[in-house]
Amino acid sequence: MKPGETGLKRVFDATIYSIQGLKAAWKYEEAFRMEIVLLALLTTLTFFLPVTKFEQLAMIASLFMVVIVELLNSAVEAVVDRIGSDYHELSGRAKDIGSAAVFVSMIFVGITWFVVLFV
Repeated sequence: MKPGETGLKRVFDATIYSIQGLKAAWKYEEAFRMEIVLLALLTTLTFFLPVTKFEQLAMIASLFMVVIVELLNSAVEAVVDRIGSDYHELSGRAKDIGSAAVFVSMIFVGITWFVVLFV
């Protein structure tokens, strides 16, 4: 964004940049595409489950969290890859930690769905 932009112009530009980011994630990140498909399928499934609206919201929110964390992980990977292809311990660590964040968010989905459906 250009310095000094305020108000609706800033919101409009930020929205455009966000849409570009979503398009890039869809184009270049297979994991993101898979998670979006699962988000759509599992969100639809929640409408047919015997759960309260609050439980349904928790189930869907946990799915969105995976997508959010995947976007952040993909951003970290893009920045690390931009720096260079040579192996560096910190680059590997950054990518591994981002991957771990996605993994933990998926565990959270499992726990959330298990608690709602079986506890």
